[in-house]
Amino acid sequence: MMLTGKKVVVVGGSSGIGLSTAELATREGADVVIASRNADRLNAAAGTLGARAIVADVTSDESVESLFRACGPVDHVVVTAAQLRSGPFKTVAMEDVRATMEGKFWGAWRVARSAEIRPGGSLTLVSGYLSIRPRPNAAIVGAANGAIESLARSLALELAPVRVNAVSPGIIDTPIRAAMPEAARRDMLAKTAASLPVGRVGVGEDVARQILAFMTIGFATGSIVYIDGGALIS
Repeated sequence: MMLTGKKVVVVGGSSGIGLSTAELATREGADVVIASRNADRLNAAAGTLGARAIVADVTSDESVESLFRACGPVDHVVVTAAQLRSGPFKTVAMEDVRATMEGKFWGAWRVARSAEIRPGGSLTLVSGYLSIRPRPNAAIVGAANGAIESLARSLALELAPVRVNAVSPGIIDTPIRAAMPEAARRDMLAKTAASLPVGRVGVGEDVARQILAFMTIGFATGSIVYIDGGALIS
């Protein structure tokens, strides 16, 4: 198993891509810690995985610092946590714009500052393909994703020999879309699948496998990998 004896912290690990990453890391022998702000969902996921659960809110300096004090030195850290709010550029509330940057970008920044990652270990950030393929009514999400990718490249230099990379997913069918009406969600996913060369939308494990690759390939740092089913070329 590729991660035997390694400690992995997944921030945002109670659902979606984060949970899929925690599951794969556990199967590969890692000692896994999952963190999120939803205690009930977090504890349920941890019980299923056999992982350690720590409640943490990436929008709070103190909460993130407390998380990594509790973890101590670790080998790999993954940040999938995000609180995205968007809308038309001219009318989206500034409160929502700030909340998106606070949860997505500044959350990753806080984790990167607080985590004590052993030399040769890795930090993987999760952005999103809107960084280079924008769409209407999502300017703040695209901007946050672009900032995450820029941060990953900068930290690959500044935090070396810790390796820092980012994975940029396309449309992934995860619980984050559960807020949509079910009929609308299924219609959106079906139309997206039909437009992609692979003929389907992504699932959490698709992205998680790339994250595990970043953990285990010691020559990978400063890289941005787009996992989008061919969306960028279609």
